[in-house]
Amino acid sequence: MKLVKILLQAALGMVLMANVVPAAAVDKKVVIGYQTDALPFAVGIANGDFAKTTGYQIDFRKFNSGGDVMAAMASGDVQVGYVGSSPLASAASRGLDIKAFYVCSISGIDEALVVRNGSGIHTVADLKGKKLAAAPVSTDHYQLLALIKSQGLTEKDVQVFAIPQPEIVAAYNRGDIDGGFVWDPALTELKKNGKVLVTSRQVAEQGAPTFSAWVVAGAFAQANPDFLKDYAAVSEKYAQSFSSNKAAWSADSDNAKLLAKFLGGKPGDQAGALLNLSLLKPSTQASEVWLGGGENSGVAKILKNTAVFLKEQKKISAVLPSYAAYVTPVAVTQLK
Repeated sequence: MKLVKILLQAALGMVLMANVVPAAAVDKKVVIGYQTDALPFAVGIANGDFAKTTGYQIDFRKFNSGGDVMAAMASGDVQVGYVGSSPLASAASRGLDIKAFYVCSISGIDEALVVRNGSGIHTVADLKGKKLAAAPVSTDHYQLLALIKSQGLTEKDVQVFAIPQPEIVAAYNRGDIDGGFVWDPALTELKKNGKVLVTSRQVAEQGAPTFSAWVVAGAFAQANPDFLKDYAAVSEKYAQSFSSNKAAWSADSDNAKLLAKFLGGKPGDQAGALLNLSLLKPSTQASEVWLGGGENSGVAKILKNTAVFLKEQKKISAVLPSYAAYVTPVAVTQLK
């Protein structure tokens, strides 16, 4: 009987250990949503550096737009995501518990309105009566609407289709639309049979600035503070590499080849797209111009101004008094 009792206790111990080990492993898992933007950190996704450095088992999932990423985060399927300021403002306005913790890029020439050859569009004054497209609830969608409004036009004057980027490229090539406000790889594709009419930077200078950022679910951020710092450090590692050594990111570089294999397109296209980026140093990100400063945070102000515009356009139903709760500088303050 004693032998039986000992064996039962040993078996029970093995069962308990089997239950404990997977639980610990689960704590080290995270699902992250990304898009096909040509950004230096994509190399860290492709070569496994994010997982290696953070020590987490990371399931990277590709999405067509920031709106899709936010929907996945709202469902709980994704804990960290790469999004633009417009879908972030929209999600925050609905009260989704999320925080921007690393600014990946700001309004530059990496996003633009491209108009098709033969469309009859030569200046922004020619947009009336035309058909344009942008990814739904994206920064491009927001800036396209802002551009139209700046010309004294409405969506009754200009047909705006909110469709995913792959559909924009197909519709553009068929001649179904006259132009699209897009980012790469769609930007490169559209320019093959058209020209850039207005860049994101130009729209920003007219009063509608945007940015893209890594955002995190609030509960996950609270439970995994070291992960955020390590994750931001990897993002910054590749941003600094690109900023300090352009040759390592040229068309014939290993980095460009890996980006093309991971994101699609050709190495030359990826290398060219990277040159359009506007990146921020960690010290600048941590300042109140962007992520720091609480109520004075530049990101919080951009989110609120974006939300005000989206409400005017009937894209969201309410604007919050403050968006400071959706911004945190903790992950970038320790970066150099």
